[in-house]
Amino acid sequence: MKVNSGQFIPVAQIAIHDRDLQAAVARGTSNAYQKRIRAMYGAGYEHGEALRQQAAEAKRRALRRLPELLEQAEAVMQANGMAVLWAEDGEEACRIALDIARRHDVHLVVKSKSMVTEEIGLNQALQANDIQVVETDLGEFIIQLNNEPPSHIVAPVIHKTKESIREIFVQKLGMQPTDDAGEMTYFARQHLRRQFLEADMGVSGGNFIIAETGTICLVTNEGNGRMVTTQPRVHVAFVGIEKIVETLEDFATLVQVLPRSSTGQAMSVYTQMINGPRRDGEVDGPEHVYVVLVDNGRSEVYATDYCEALACIRCGACLNACPVYRVTGGHAYGWVYSGPIGAVVTPLFVGLENATPLPYASSLCGVCKQVCPVDIDLPRMLLDLRSDVVEQHDDTFVWRAGLRVWAMVTRSPRLFEWGGVAARLGVRLTRGRLPGPLGGWTKSRDFPPFAPRSFRQLWRERQKAKQDEQS
Repeated sequence: MKVNSGQFIPVAQIAIHDRDLQAAVARGTSNAYQKRIRAMYGAGYEHGEALRQQAAEAKRRALRRLPELLEQAEAVMQANGMAVLWAEDGEEACRIALDIARRHDVHLVVKSKSMVTEEIGLNQALQANDIQVVETDLGEFIIQLNNEPPSHIVAPVIHKTKESIREIFVQKLGMQPTDDAGEMTYFARQHLRRQFLEADMGVSGGNFIIAETGTICLVTNEGNGRMVTTQPRVHVAFVGIEKIVETLEDFATLVQVLPRSSTGQAMSVYTQMINGPRRDGEVDGPEHVYVVLVDNGRSEVYATDYCEALACIRCGACLNACPVYRVTGGHAYGWVYSGPIGAVVTPLFVGLENATPLPYASSLCGVCKQVCPVDIDLPRMLLDLRSDVVEQHDDTFVWRAGLRVWAMVTRSPRLFEWGGVAARLGVRLTRGRLPGPLGGWTKSRDFPPFAPRSFRQLWRERQKAKQDEQS
């Protein structure tokens, strides 16, 4: 997928004036946020927080042993009959997919929902080589029909209203017009069923890989995931290397916080555990299973202070809670990952120079950390990325000089007070628009008005009033 993250501000300005988008995103995120609270803390706040910390430790323990666990998982998966391949970047991952498709004479691919395949541009690579690709997750299917990227990690079509989805089905598939969501879903199901039966290859992602058993775990709410991984004769799973967990017990913890955080369910409808291809005596399942372990920049992140971002389990809770995402939607972020986690991982994966606005796409309210099921400190990393932006743009003489003046003023009580008076007067004269280099702040924000009287003035007045009373 093409990176367009540098255009966050102009795209966001368009989004905030799109009434349909505003209504759809507000409804979707608000519902998900409230459902998460009920599901996560249904047994009490202390229980929910203990579960979060247990899940956080499971992911961090796996990250601490990541190289070792990857090798362990590879050995066990190979012993289970799976072919394990490694992709250093997106191009190599796509080449691997094409090699597998050609080896097995594949013409039609059905896909389960997968963010990592969006990240590497797998659909485009296959289609460029005359291989038809059909997204089978309902949300992904809708946006594929409309030639759009996903706008949410979990709910890719969250920005669409029911009416706009109806029009897509009518125009693209010839559906008879209806406003009944059940009828629209049934229509899509009938269309996709033919694709499942005719497909040569199924492609999935992987929510987790359990190192001790070599198991690929998929967590979904639609039956398409099972159809994709069992009906075609070839199954290829693309999984980021950070998705490894140590044990079945760790998976049992994480599979509790994932649905609670993403959709507000105690358990997803389908929790699938794949241990290899069809064996002798089994009547269903693929003949071949390939697992492609995708790096694509993750090793570089692993070696930095941003390693904690790799603990993300892609639940989308931070998107649903973020006040910025709630008004801009996901497309403004310009790449696969949106919301607070996208504002962190996009600069890390595609280069900070290609995503400079994203670290600033946050109010730093901290709610993203509060809702994260594995307690990732996103606000800290957003601040660190802002510092990196400043360091990369080392032409900041004016800023450095300004900070020296600011330091001098703040060390002098009298200068600080005079500065406050001047600032209040200046804001009135400029009508809330800051001048010069400071104008970047008020291009996208309203400058808060100063209080009519400063704290020092109020304090002096209070002290004087006390003295008058005593005298």
